Order: sequence, then structure tokens, then C-alpha cells
Amino acid sequence: MLDSTIPWFAAIIGLIVAIVLILKKFNPVYSLFFGAIVGCLVGGASLVSTIDIQISGTQSVIGTAIRVLAAGMLAGVMMESGAAESIANAIVTKLGDKKAILSLALSTMIITAVEVFIPVAVLIVAPIALSVGKQTGISKIALLTALSGGGKAGNIISPNPNTIAAADGFGLNLSSVMLAGFIPALFGLATAVIVANLIKSKGEMVRDRDILKKEAKELMALGKALIAPILSIVLLLINPIGTLLKIEVLTNLKIDALYILPFASVVGTIAMGHANKISEYASSGIKRVTDTVLILIGAGAIAGLISASDLSVQVVKLIDTIGISGTFLAPISGILMGLAVGSTSTAVILATGSFGQAILDTGTSSLAASVMVHTGSIVIDSVPQGNYFHISANSMNMTIKERLKVIPYEMCVGGAMTVVATILYGFILN
Repeated sequence: MLDSTIPWFAAIIGLIVAIVLILKKFNPVYSLFFGAIVGCLVGGASLVSTIDIQISGTQSVIGTAIRVLAAGMLAGVMMESGAAESIANAIVTKLGDKKAILSLALSTMIITAVEVFIPVAVLIVAPIALSVGKQTGISKIALLTALSGGGKAGNIISPNPNTIAAADGFGLNLSSVMLAGFIPALFGLATAVIVANLIKSKGEMVRDRDILKKEAKELMALGKALIAPILSIVLLLINPIGTLLKIEVLTNLKIDALYILPFASVVGTIAMGHANKISEYASSGIKRVTDTVLILIGAGAIAGLISASDLSVQVVKLIDTIGISGTFLAPISGILMGLAVGSTSTAVILATGSFGQAILDTGTSSLAASVMVHTGSIVIDSVPQGNYFHISANSMNMTIKERLKVIPYEMCVGGAMTVVATILYGFILN
């Protein structure tokens, strides 16, 4: 093992190398590993110590990785069964054209909150949004602002990989982080609706060629579509409710997402009448989270480098010298990582792994840190180097130039959630 601490500047160099490679479209997993190796060697570690540091770091994220794999099963069920589409259609139909923007934002928020990944949520709701936009005269920029804003709001209260990473990064229960994000999420939804309404006549309108004619298909009943997500959320909330109500039996009942999410997936699939497709849904789900798990392992290598360095000590000293509140380190780290890598889950993984200890050393509680890092990571994560930027552009039939115009409005939504989270958890409740 390493006999001396790696200097802080070597850890920074390793992190920068990894981020630059990611920006250059190099494979993110190899980018993270290469950055970790460079940082260790620059910091004076031997080849043997470098391997030890990376193994130690990757071992630290295994708990998060297996929970993400478990979450993949529920994601597969919601996406492949048509349950997510049924939920979206029900919301839009119920609220009607007069509340079109609210219905679209709420749709993406809810189906993202029930464990559908945000790019997929936008793909599901986009055809509905384009049809509604054509009928009501709402621009494509406003439509995507509503969809993306609602998705961001749902993303911080869902059992998605980013929320799992935020919880595990600070040693918390997943349900606690999901609940803590609820108030910021409501502000995010409200901001998305307000901003989208303000710009609904701005930009290019929906054209006939934007609307793809699809064969009508029968959607499953809403009640069936909701069984799996409601069951998973109810079971995940048992511990927090027990703690809140001081019911010892519920508090001591250690329920983990590792088995709750697959259990809810199986029960929900059977209730839908699709028992013979459980294997198919599970296979689809695990394929969708494989990339995230691999990135987790790569981020673990960087985390190992940071842990072996004195970076966290130096960051705390710098904050003390400048005189600003150390509380701001949490949202700032999330924002910067989101901007760098263009992925919410990767941003959370990097922010918690690189700056987690430094954030806690400023006196910030674990729950406050997780919520502020989490909300910070969604402020500027929809940038061109990330997949979400291009998937959402294609779903709305937008050019790159048109899609770029949406980013400032998405930043307003993410910024509102981050400000609320920072005030509420960083100062009032910390």
C-alpha cells in the first residue's frame, strides 16, 4: 500500500485528465481509469500502490453498483410493458389542452419518479407533446422545457442510478434522499411550468412533419400500470415513516432497494398479466443500466485516488481562507461535474467520490450534502457532450442550434431546485 499521502495537485490532475478525455468522446470508463492512474503516478505512487488504490476505490462503489442493477429490473418493466406510456397518456388526457404545459411537465416528472430514466421519459412523452403543441400553438422550445424540467424534478425523487449514488455516496438510505428531494422537486416542476408558459410563443412551432403517424395501440389500464412503482415506493418509505412516527418495529425493519425494486417489479409484472415476460423485461432493464454500472466502477477508481490524497483537507482550508460558507461546496461540485460530463448519474458519482469527504468536513450533514450535490448535478447536465442532449433533440425533431436554446431554460429549473435545496437543507435544517 501507499506509504505517504498523494499530494492534492496530483488528484486534481487525474480528475482533469479524466474529464478532458470524456469531453473528447473517449470511453468514459477508460477515461476515469486512465485519469486515476495518471493521478497516482504523478503523485509519486508506485505501480503496485497505484493498483491497490484503484482496487480499494472500486470496492467502495460495489454496494451502489448492485443497487443500480436491482433498479434496472423495475426500469425494464416500466419501459417495456407500456406502463410508463399509459401513465403519461392518462395525465395528459385528464388535464386537457388548457393545462397542456402542466400536464406534459407532470407526466415526465411522474414517470421519471417511478424509475424511468429521463431520456426515455422524454422519448415516451415527446410524441404526445408534439401533438398537443400543434393543436395549442406551443413552440417546441417551450414543449421541451416542460418535458425536460418535469423530468429533472422527477429525477431527484426517483430510485434512479443518480439518487442511489447520492444516497450511497453519503451512507444514507435511498428513501431518505428521495423524500428530501420532494420539496425542491415541487419548486422545479413549478419553475418548469412557469418558464415554459412564458416562452410558449418563442421559437419554432410544431409542424406537420414533426408528428409521426403511429398505429393506434391499446394502452393498459392505469391501475395496472401503477402497481409496480407504487409498491416499490411504499416499501421504500417504511423505514422513514417508522423513524418519523417513532415506531420501533418499522424503524428496525431494514428494507433495502436491492431486493425491494426487483420484488416490486415481479409483483407488478404479474399484476399486469405479463408473467411470461418477466425474463424479457429483466434482460432489457439490465442492458439499460450496464453502462451506468461500468461508469460507477471507473468513478470508484477516481474516488480511490481522491481518498489517498490530501485534496479534501486542502479544499476545507481554502474555503476557510476565502471565508465563504463550506455549505456551497456541495451544490458547486454537483454543478461543475454535471457541466463536465453531461450526465446526472456520472456527475453525482464524481462529485460524491471526489468531494464527499471535503463537504462533510465543512460541517455539512450527510443528508444535506446528498440533496445539494444531487440537485446541483442537474443544473447544467443537458450539454452537447452528453447523450441526453441528442436524444431529447431527436425526440422533438430539433436541430442542434434549436436544442442549444433550451439549455438556459433547463438551467432555470435546475437552478431553482438547487437554490431551494441549499437554503432548506444547507442553512435551515442542517
